[in-house]
Amino acid sequence: MGKNKDKKDRIRYNLMTIIVYIVGIILLAQLFNLQIIHGQEYRETSNVRLTRESTLEADRGTIYDSSGTILAGVQKNNTVVLYKTNVETKVLNNTILELINILIKNGDTYEDEFLVDINPFRFKLTEEESQKNWKKANNIDENATAEEVFYYFKDKYEIETDNIEDARKIIAIRYLISYKGYSSTKSLTIASNISLESVHEINEPSTSLSGVEVKEGSERVYPNGSLAAHILGRIGKIEESELEGNEDIYDQNDIIGKSGIEYVFEKYLKGTDGVKQIDMDVNGVITDEYTAKEAIAGSNVVLTIDSKLQAVTQEALRKNIEKIASGGFGSVSAADAGAAVVLKIKTGEVLAMASYPDFNPSVFVNGIDNETWNYYINGNTKPLENKAISAQYSPGSTFKMATAIAGLETGAITIDEKINDTGVYKKYNSQWKCWLYKSYGYGHGRISVSDAIKKSCNYFFYELGDRLGIDTLAKYAYYLGLGHKTGIELSDEINGILASTEIAKQENRVWNPGETISAAIGQSYNTFTPLQMAKYMAMIANGGKKIDVTIVKSIINADGSEVPRGEYESYVDEKLGLTPDTTEEMTFNQENINAILKGMRGVTSESDGTAYSTFKDFDIEVGGKTGSAQTGIEGYTNAWFVGFAPYDDPEIAVVVFVRNGGSGGYTAEVAKEIIAQYYGMNINQVTEDENALPTTQIIN
Repeated sequence: MGKNKDKKDRIRYNLMTIIVYIVGIILLAQLFNLQIIHGQEYRETSNVRLTRESTLEADRGTIYDSSGTILAGVQKNNTVVLYKTNVETKVLNNTILELINILIKNGDTYEDEFLVDINPFRFKLTEEESQKNWKKANNIDENATAEEVFYYFKDKYEIETDNIEDARKIIAIRYLISYKGYSSTKSLTIASNISLESVHEINEPSTSLSGVEVKEGSERVYPNGSLAAHILGRIGKIEESELEGNEDIYDQNDIIGKSGIEYVFEKYLKGTDGVKQIDMDVNGVITDEYTAKEAIAGSNVVLTIDSKLQAVTQEALRKNIEKIASGGFGSVSAADAGAAVVLKIKTGEVLAMASYPDFNPSVFVNGIDNETWNYYINGNTKPLENKAISAQYSPGSTFKMATAIAGLETGAITIDEKINDTGVYKKYNSQWKCWLYKSYGYGHGRISVSDAIKKSCNYFFYELGDRLGIDTLAKYAYYLGLGHKTGIELSDEINGILASTEIAKQENRVWNPGETISAAIGQSYNTFTPLQMAKYMAMIANGGKKIDVTIVKSIINADGSEVPRGEYESYVDEKLGLTPDTTEEMTFNQENINAILKGMRGVTSESDGTAYSTFKDFDIEVGGKTGSAQTGIEGYTNAWFVGFAPYDDPEIAVVVFVRNGGSGGYTAEVAKEIIAQYYGMNINQVTEDENALPTTQIIN
C-alpha cells in the first residue's frame, strides 16, 4: 500500500512540474510578443489614446401653471468647455485664441470676467476701493494703472503675441482658469448656448483644439418674460459656498436655483446627470465618444396659479400704481411699489401673486451684467423682493374685521349694539379722532358693527379694542393668520408683527392700554404681509375655517410618477425651517360672521361705502374693505383693498396693496379687474402678457 501511494505522489508532482513549465513558456512567449514583436505598436497606441469621463447634463425640470402652461422650461443648447491637458503654455494660448476667434466670428459670446478693458485701457471696476482689493488679491501694486495691470497678466500667462486684442482674448480665459480652476476630469465652461456654426467648426476634424469639447445641454427659459417672476424666482451659477459639501451632485459650472420655486425645489428640478465616455489623443483632441450612463431629467413642478389670471393681476397692479403716481385719481401720490394676491378660499391655493416692480428672470440665466444688477439691488423699490411675502406693512382699517370678530365672539359687543361716535375718543389722558371728524368736524353717531365696517368708523373700533384688551385681540388676529408665516412653499417669507404685550416684554416695559386703541384699527406695531392679509380675508369669508396656504399643486417625476405630497411638504418644511401651525381650531358663530360680511358688502354696494364708486355697476357682488395706513412719514400713506367674491358663496379672496398709494379706495379697481378675469368677464380684453403665453406644453 505504501509503495503505491508514493508512486502516485511522484506522478502528481511530475504532472504539476510539467504544467508550471508549460505556463511559464506561454507567459514568456506573450511577454516577448508584447515587448519585442508588437511593443512599438502598443506604445504608439497608448501614447495617442486616453479615456476621460464627461458629464451628460440632465434637463432641468419644467415649472407649469395649474392648466399646463409652461412658466419655466428648457431649450437645447451647446456649451464649449475646456479640460486641462499636458500641452505647453504656447499651445494652450494658441488653442484659446483659435477657439475665441471661432466664437466671435459666429456671433457667440464667451466668459469674460477679467476686469481690465483695452482701447482705451481702463478698469471695469470704477470704485477705487474695489480696484485696490482686486489688485491686492492678484498680488499687484495698488497704484498700478490699467495698462500696467494688462501687461502684468500678459507676461504672467506667457502670451507671445503683440496684438493686444488677441492678448486680451487669451487673458480672459487664462484668468478664468486661474481662479475657477480646471483639471483633466473637471471642465471649465468657456461659452454657453453657442451657434451651430461654431459647433460645426469646432468639431471639424481639421480643427485640433486641445482639451476643447462641445457639450450638448439645455438652458432654462422663461417664455413669458416677467410673468410670475417672484414666484418662479431666479437661477444663477453655483457659488463656492453652495458647492462645498455637494461636489458629488454639482460641479463649478452648474446652474442652481437662487430664489422662489427654483430655489426651494432645486432638489427635484435638478435631475440626475449622465456620463459620456470620451477618447482622445495625448494632446487632448477628441477622437471618439459614447454614452455610458443616460441622464435623467429633473421633476416637473406644477403650481396652483392660473397664468392668465396672474398676467391680469400683474398688469392691473402696474397700471394702478402708475395711475396713482400720475394723479389719475385727482391727487398725486408717490406710489412706487405694491403687491396683489388671489387666494382660493376653500383650499388656500394661491391663484395669482404679483409684486411690483418686477424683474425678468431670463437675465440671470447666463449671468447678469453689472448695470442690470445695480438696478435690481439699488434703490428702495427693490425689484427682486417679493413684496407679497417678504415685506410687511400696517394694515390700517382692513384690520377692523379682526377686531370685530374678536369682539363678537367674546361678547364684548353684539350684532345689534350701537356705539355713539362723537368724533373724538377720549381715554387714558389722551384722545383719538375718527377720520370723519378730521375731515368734517363730526362723528358717525350711533353705529352698529356692520355699519362701522362699511363706513370704516375708527371711534367704534377704538372703543371695541379697549373693551377687548390687546392680548384677546391678538389671539383672534393670530388665529386668522396674522403675525406669523403662512407656510407657503417660497423662500424669504417673513413673520410680520402682531401687536401684543409680548412686544412690551421684549422691550422691558409694561404695555400701555392706549396702544391697544391704535392697534384695534390696524396701527401700532401691527405690520403684516399681503399674503397674510389674503389668508386672513379668506378665513373671514369661509367662516373661520383654518386653511393651509399653498402654491404647489404637484410634482411629477421624469418617469411620470407623482411625488407624494407628504414627502415634498416635509422636505420644504425642513429646508425653510417651517413648523406646523398648532393653533387650536376655533368655531365662529355664523351670525357673527354674517354681520361682518354684511358690512363688507356695504363697502362695495351701498352709496356710502368706501369702494362703492368702483363696484356700483359690477355684475358680481363683492365684499370688501379699504384701508389707508399711516407710514410714519408726513404726506405718505399706504393703500389697501381686501375683499372676496362672490358674496353669497365666496370662492376667492383678493388683496391689493400699494405703497404710498394715498387712499385705499384707489386700489379697489385692481381687485375689480382680477375678479372680472376670474369670472370670464374679460373675454374680449387681451393683455400683452396674454399674447406672450405659450400654447405648447413642452419646449424642445
